[in-house]
Amino acid sequence: MPAVKSRLSPEIDLDRDGKQTGFLRLPYSVHRSAYGWIPIPIASIGNGKGPRILLMAGNHGDEYEGQVALGRLIRDLDPAEVRGRIIILPSANFPAAMAGTRTSPLDQGNLNRSFPGDPTGGPTAQIAYYIESELLPRCDFVLDIHSGGSSLTYLPSTLGRRPDTPEALERATELMRIVGAPVGYLVDGGGWGDMTLTAAAHRVGIRHMSTELAGGGQVTPSALRIAEGGVRRVLHALGALSTEPPPAEFTTRLMQVSGLDYYCYAPESGLFEPLVELGAEVEAGTAAGAIHPHDTPWREPAIARFSRAGTVICKRVPGRVERGDCLFHLASELVR
Repeated sequence: MPAVKSRLSPEIDLDRDGKQTGFLRLPYSVHRSAYGWIPIPIASIGNGKGPRILLMAGNHGDEYEGQVALGRLIRDLDPAEVRGRIIILPSANFPAAMAGTRTSPLDQGNLNRSFPGDPTGGPTAQIAYYIESELLPRCDFVLDIHSGGSSLTYLPSTLGRRPDTPEALERATELMRIVGAPVGYLVDGGGWGDMTLTAAAHRVGIRHMSTELAGGGQVTPSALRIAEGGVRRVLHALGALSTEPPPAEFTTRLMQVSGLDYYCYAPESGLFEPLVELGAEVEAGTAAGAIHPHDTPWREPAIARFSRAGTVICKRVPGRVERGDCLFHLASELVR
């Protein structure tokens, strides 16, 4: 048990069988509501003994594919199909989801940069603390559905932290194949260290997998099919769902993202002209994008270049950029 109990409280009994829906109550006292609380939707579907799975979306509020897919799953799942328990948090950073923004409008908090959280902090820190201290310890596995949100779009992908052993690596890559996205990649840590849900799951000692399903501030039919079918295939593979899932549309290409040189950033502020498309194979030094200056349009644009070879799996969407904005990122073939 955590040293300090979270202030969030569920309206539903997370240990009871059957399908339950309700809210996590996050106390929030403001001018318009002195004794108010923020309602964060949550569902629990339990049926006897079996795996304990946490499904999350809306970690970033402008990533919509997972929110739609998990809402539909809540409506469609019959407890008789379930073995064990599935807890569903479809809009984890609910204030951000309601605003349609990556971060919370209440405290500018980025939930996936807020773990392990703070039981007495702002709303986002409190949500992170509840997930890490109360929800993750109840589970054996967590699937966190992300996409590119408003600023990025991806080749639909699954991802996870590179495991420490060959056996764990084999389990992780097999589950990526089961999801059925075109790309599955492993990462060797990153600049955000221990502040992500991936790190939180590692601290608690449970398996974790995430996705990056398209994005661009919209929901596409193809990405939604991958999300909905992939979730069901994962649940079935883990023994939590008895109903046969739909077959995958894609054969997953296993890849890796192993350092900051996989990312390409804007060298100046201006208007971004992409010079490559998603899925392109590039070499180190390839021109990635031209940044056209607003204020002196007679000047030649600055050219952003890739630092290494790889496959373009992610591209920026908005045309206006500032120095330091991510334009692309690459992946390379998985080295075991």
